[in-house]
Amino acid sequence: MARPRQFDEAAVLDAAVQCFWSRGYEVTSVRELAEGMGLTSASLYNAFGDKRALYRRSLEHYLEQSVRDRIRRFEGLAPRDAVAAFLGEIVERSMGDLECRGCMLVNAALEIAPHDPEFRLVVAEELRQIEAFFRRCVGRGQKSGEISATVDAKDAARILLGVLMGIRVLARARPERALLEGIVRPALGLLDPPARPPGQLAH
Repeated sequence: MARPRQFDEAAVLDAAVQCFWSRGYEVTSVRELAEGMGLTSASLYNAFGDKRALYRRSLEHYLEQSVRDRIRRFEGLAPRDAVAAFLGEIVERSMGDLECRGCMLVNAALEIAPHDPEFRLVVAEELRQIEAFFRRCVGRGQKSGEISATVDAKDAARILLGVLMGIRVLARARPERALLEGIVRPALGLLDPPARPPGQLAH
């Protein structure tokens, strides 16, 4: 009979995320992972498989606690507020990232996805989910009248996804609040309905 695991899986995955997030996939060794997770190398292999399999589990753990959690929390807000809150939190997280680690999803997109078909699919699907969140927000906002109907919802969602990716990449080299907020502000401005001339009544 197999012996039960003698560790908290969520806790050790948290530790693995920190290792990969700080150093990247290629540079991080199994020995460093085992030390960071408080496991022996044998226990790590028995529980999670090789380094690649552990990275896959760690990325999934990260996404569930960050990107997907953020979508769940903001989905119920008013549409424009949801978009603004999502991007605003990204700016705050980026400013608070003293190690300039960026986003683990974006890091995976840059480091691993270009030469690993499986991870390319994982990253692409997650980006599609973020784009879909933006598209739902824009579509709902257009129906309620709080977001301009002159912009195509799909195009707006893609612009917002590009803004998000740009913030995450720029913040690694230039973590400047004015820069990051200056990217968000005009992007949100694209969503605003055109101002009515003074004295013109809404129909």
